[in-house]
Amino acid sequence: MSRNRTFKPLALFTALALGAGFLSGAHAVDATPPSVSNTQPSSGVYYEIFVRAWYDTNGDGIGDLNGVTAKLDYLKSLGISGIWLMPINNSPSYHGYDITDYYGINPQYGTTADMEHLVAEAHKRGIAVTMDMVINHSAKEHPWFVDAQKPDGAHRDWYSWTSKQPDLKAISATDTPIWHAGNDGWYIGVFGGHMPDLNYDNPAVRAEMIKVGQYWLGKGVDGFRLDAAKHIYVDFKSDVHSAKALEKNVAWWTEYHDALAKTHPNVTLVGEVSATSPKELAPYLKPLGSIFDFPLAEQLIVSAKSEHAGQLGSLLKATYDAYKVAGDTPHIDSTFLSNHDQERVMSRLNGNVDHMRMAAAMLLTLPGRPYIYYGEELGMEGKKPDENLREPMRWTREAGPGESRWKPSSVSQGQAVSVQAEQDDATSLYNTYRTLIGWRAQNGALRDGDLTVVATGLPNVVAYWRNDGKQKLLVVHNLSGKSAVWKPKGDLLPKDAAVQLTTQAHATLDHGHLQLPAYSTVVVR
Repeated sequence: MSRNRTFKPLALFTALALGAGFLSGAHAVDATPPSVSNTQPSSGVYYEIFVRAWYDTNGDGIGDLNGVTAKLDYLKSLGISGIWLMPINNSPSYHGYDITDYYGINPQYGTTADMEHLVAEAHKRGIAVTMDMVINHSAKEHPWFVDAQKPDGAHRDWYSWTSKQPDLKAISATDTPIWHAGNDGWYIGVFGGHMPDLNYDNPAVRAEMIKVGQYWLGKGVDGFRLDAAKHIYVDFKSDVHSAKALEKNVAWWTEYHDALAKTHPNVTLVGEVSATSPKELAPYLKPLGSIFDFPLAEQLIVSAKSEHAGQLGSLLKATYDAYKVAGDTPHIDSTFLSNHDQERVMSRLNGNVDHMRMAAAMLLTLPGRPYIYYGEELGMEGKKPDENLREPMRWTREAGPGESRWKPSSVSQGQAVSVQAEQDDATSLYNTYRTLIGWRAQNGALRDGDLTVVATGLPNVVAYWRNDGKQKLLVVHNLSGKSAVWKPKGDLLPKDAAVQLTTQAHATLDHGHLQLPAYSTVVVR
């Protein structure tokens, strides 16, 4: 969606205007909250929320939609342009990825009226709202599937059945058994028997899922995160590299997008397509407009943890080359570090906050639409099983009213890892995120500019140009715990180049030599 927004100037920019080039102290942070972003949702920073774990307004210990509304100002202050709500529809599970009513709201979370109120309040603050749309499969308890269990049920062919015993050793694309016994035959469930796959060869299924999307767009939501987007037709292990399955997937998502865009031309769609290479992701760009960049997420964490650039430069080049070849329409790289299915970043980095800052700095200075998983900005930890990745958001130093109690914490990080504590600490990880998001909002090149990787010759130093045609910035990251000096080759930098932004004091550009403090990000203009 298109909304004009203004962004309060950061204190950092005042210092730079005076020629300081950086703020004193270990980590540069802005004193003025980035209260409203001038960033459009297409290139702004999004935030993934598990409603159950977020904020509880009725005292039952479970986060709810009114809790999301209550904390919109927190997100606005952080500089967030959009939110992604994990499943909020009726479901028998705690996570909601098995839906029993696509038109309803989980009563533990609230009502449709609560959702409409949330959307209205978010829009007042310039924050877009996207929903998780889980339409590859339904819950086993969905009335459609209950009816489909009957041989003559009206919804029998809404799912994929066989009456003859199939090869029960057959493996799905997710490496689990694909066939599951029903009341009268066997059905396909890529993610397990409790999540039967819908049959998209049935026009009635396609029409119904388009209707669901149109319904929620009519309620004011801005778009959808499309769960398991490649598994609409990639069911069996043998389908993973099937050109036919890919062709059918692309055809369906094109049909879906075009139908929604007829009434909502600015609809936001982002697909979850788990893949290990850019070439596997690229075909989904044209129908969806955006996909989550799983290969880049992994490389950013590896580079931050190892303190070496490694394959980051070559991966970035391969990614954008593949994306250019795949589509002739505008597209957005949806970047992230981790999500609700993955070990939290801080756990992967063994609690090293410097490595966490560098991962965030790379994420928030690269092209695309970055996504932050709730609590990531605080450094929340969490390891498998999945429940431990989705623990209550920590609002106050001590557990207090409003904090979700849906499950006890599996880790002990103390009072310092909380919104209250980190907002009071100018050098906190939270304030690092806030500053980096502010940089992105204030600089068009960091939001929307093209990227050109620059070879530094230093294994610990990553550099790239961002250029939107109006502004050209050189972003340089020193990933290591030791200071570094980099002299860009030849005439890479103009004579009047200067350090514009830095996360650490003492970054300087002197006679062509860029002095990079340990664990620092520097932006040269």
